[in-house]
Amino acid sequence: MNTTPLTEDRDLAASAEAFTRDVVMPNAAAWERERRFPTEAYMAAAEHGLTTMLVPSELGGGGHSRSAAAAALEEIGSGCFALALSLEVQNNFADSLARRGTPALVERFLPGIVAGQRIAAFLLTEPGAGSDVAGITTTATRDGDGWVIDGEKAWITNAAVADTLLVYAQTDATLGWRGIAAFLVDSATPGIERLPTYGLMGGHAMGTGGFVFSNCRVGGAALLVGGRGEAFKEALAVIDVARVGVAALCCGMMRAGLDCALAYAAERRAFGQSILEFQGLQWMLADVATDLEAARLLTAEAAEAVNRNEGTIAAAHAKKFATRAALKGLADCMQVMGAAGYSEEYPLGRHLACAKMAQYLDGTTEIQNLVIARDLVRRATAK
Repeated sequence: MNTTPLTEDRDLAASAEAFTRDVVMPNAAAWERERRFPTEAYMAAAEHGLTTMLVPSELGGGGHSRSAAAAALEEIGSGCFALALSLEVQNNFADSLARRGTPALVERFLPGIVAGQRIAAFLLTEPGAGSDVAGITTTATRDGDGWVIDGEKAWITNAAVADTLLVYAQTDATLGWRGIAAFLVDSATPGIERLPTYGLMGGHAMGTGGFVFSNCRVGGAALLVGGRGEAFKEALAVIDVARVGVAALCCGMMRAGLDCALAYAAERRAFGQSILEFQGLQWMLADVATDLEAARLLTAEAAEAVNRNEGTIAAAHAKKFATRAALKGLADCMQVMGAAGYSEEYPLGRHLACAKMAQYLDGTTEIQNLVIARDLVRRATAK
């Protein structure tokens, strides 16, 4: 269960609300128009305690539970999914570093991450290996006391500016997933090429792009999580947390869309009355509200399950439902607003593009079905 004191949860929620109101809402549309990563927002996020929510307080973090962090991410997601996802990556990275890092690695990298001065990225996905984590082909070859990394990573959140990289690489292909290890690498290390960021339908504030590693040499101390399956298990655990975060962000976008549609419909008049008085529109918004409540409950349940280290199935349910509900709900909110909902004057189009992207992040909807179905079969055959 969530053991974070309620007063601290309220403090974190208030910080997320203030950050979203003062920093995100006034600038999110411009970030998207300019297709840029808002590095200035990171310093503000750090000042609000939103860069290392999961890190223990003795290491400079907030010491919050994943449930509290998910609630904060929902708030930020209501303003900008892309920046909120970027911050989710930062928080999950810091959590892994705090839990897994040697004192030397923690001392070298964590303070800058806490302060928002260093931006982190997980380098797991490759051009030919997305949901199939075990299929990565980037290699790490022993070279004396260190390693040489070669390969390419793709679809990396924060790639545009990240200077602290957690690189997953295969150390022994004969071992399959058990040979995968994770290395903490400074992006300025020779042998790393940062590729141009992608042009997308939306979500440019997360700075999505890739990296190429060519004879990139790192010291033995860079190894954060070794082989024997430990790095692979750590990656899956982080993905569970990430799925809860994506679900929370979708809840934030749905809430923002519903609020926007309700406010517009209350003011817009047609046929001599407010369009909010039309039952057909009321029922459309009522369906969005029901899906939002269901998504929030599933997300909260998944966050609690992840806190107990048993969240894989709950996270799959939450992400699958929330992303699907957000895509439909935001489209319905736009429909209620008519052509105005399609205008850049309102945030619904920006949110809609990100809701579609959310169905690919941290495992597609089809992968969530696979995870859920395997559990169903396991339970049925165990009887």
